[in-house]
Amino acid sequence: MTPPPVTPESASRRRRRVGEDRILSLPNVVTTARLVLVPVFVWLLIQPHHRDWFAAAILLAALGSTDWLDGQLARRLDQVTNLGRILDPTADRVLLATATISILAVGAVPVPVAIIAVAREGLVAIAAVGLALAGARRIDVTLIGKAGTFGLMVAFPLFLAGHSTVSWHHTALVLAWVAAVSGLVLGWASLIVYVPLARAALVEGRATSDGETRSTPP
Repeated sequence: MTPPPVTPESASRRRRRVGEDRILSLPNVVTTARLVLVPVFVWLLIQPHHRDWFAAAILLAALGSTDWLDGQLARRLDQVTNLGRILDPTADRVLLATATISILAVGAVPVPVAIIAVAREGLVAIAAVGLALAGARRIDVTLIGKAGTFGLMVAFPLFLAGHSTVSWHHTALVLAWVAAVSGLVLGWASLIVYVPLARAALVEGRATSDGETRSTPP
């Protein structure tokens, strides 16, 4: 059987598929660094002096900002990869959950904020596992979901700064509450957006699986 002719469009699609399958890329390096530095944040947080909490706040803010950075790099450098699509939201979840639980443990974040944030992350994690087991295709992170995560990643460093020894700690607490409420509202609102996306991903994933099954020779 004669293979189909190679056109510029098909060659471009093939290069894109090959590019998406690679592991080593600058955005993935940035995302991995975010994961590796999470224990450093925890170490700073458990130091006995509150002055170290400001250093932890700075590191947490820097780690949170890399979520925007790796996404921009992936798009601008045309380095969007399959690994990055999985690694980026995973790093978000790990960083947010670790920050929430750690800051709650040292008493720097209000308990209601922490509980609502952790409940949302737990629900997302359970839904993701359930959809994967049901055969759904992967769902890309939505803009509103990213905005919710960003709000919390702004709030938590500010809560830490608000409980540190910096002179502007009262202002930091006020700003922390503004960012936290905004982040929680956007985060939970994003779940509504994910419902139709999850249904479509489930239908598409099962249809793809059925098509592959039918195309496989006995």
